[in-house]
Amino acid sequence: MKSKWRAGLMAMLLLGSSAAWAQRFNMGEVDVEVISDRGRPLSRYPLRDSGTAVYKAYVEAVRGQNYSIQIRNRTNQRIGVVVAVDGRNIISGDRSNLRPNERMYVLAPYQQESYEGWRTDKNRVNRFYFTDAGDSYSGAWGDYSAMGVIAVAAFREVEQYRSPVQPWTQEGPGYSDQRGLRRPPPEGAPPAAATPRAQSEPGTGYGESEWSPSRKVEFDPERRPFAQFFLKYAWRETLCRQGVIECGGGSRRPKNRFWNEDEDYVPPPPRDNREEWR
Repeated sequence: MKSKWRAGLMAMLLLGSSAAWAQRFNMGEVDVEVISDRGRPLSRYPLRDSGTAVYKAYVEAVRGQNYSIQIRNRTNQRIGVVVAVDGRNIISGDRSNLRPNERMYVLAPYQQESYEGWRTDKNRVNRFYFTDAGDSYSGAWGDYSAMGVIAVAAFREVEQYRSPVQPWTQEGPGYSDQRGLRRPPPEGAPPAAATPRAQSEPGTGYGESEWSPSRKVEFDPERRPFAQFFLKYAWRETLCRQGVIECGGGSRRPKNRFWNEDEDYVPPPPRDNREEWR
């Protein structure tokens, strides 16, 4: 691990905003971006963008690279976002199901914030960085159920917030205090056994501690998210092997015209030839 394990917790709002430029995953009312510390976009490959409230894409991960998750609220109302990395809530560290009763960050109207790591207390986070699954935060808990996935669920507020708007962020509706929070295992503690495949996949580590002030606010989310993002990050060699990207040198998996694992639905015929298909 890059740094010492720390106990998790506290309340959430990032003060200030990030000016780093990055690739945008745009679903109209919410943008989700994955960026490196150099402000460069991580290469991404959409799986399907059918205009629904669920967006899926592959993201190319680089071993040892720090990264941030940048989210922009494009609406004129506050929204709450539950963010999970490798299946774990980035505020509490608990296993996430992207539910409205989990700890979440809150964004003011048109606000953009960058989330750079696992929240360890009110004013600090431990950085996200790409590593092997066995060296990941989730792997330390023996949880390989959602390894390599950055997930974001965005919720609207039940009632319009009437107090003066401030760019605070919260832990979420279930918050009371530190009791019952799951603590990370001590440094060097062996993770639960994983399959060889899981060990070879990428995961997100529990990196260096950084200053990241936050503050608790009240927010009552609706029961269902209005948008969800699932970004599956993978090593370049994996993307080449799966045929997600063209790498040359025969590394791309041969395609079978009757079996395309990357497509879920039948695409429409080319616009110019539609009359011929009738």
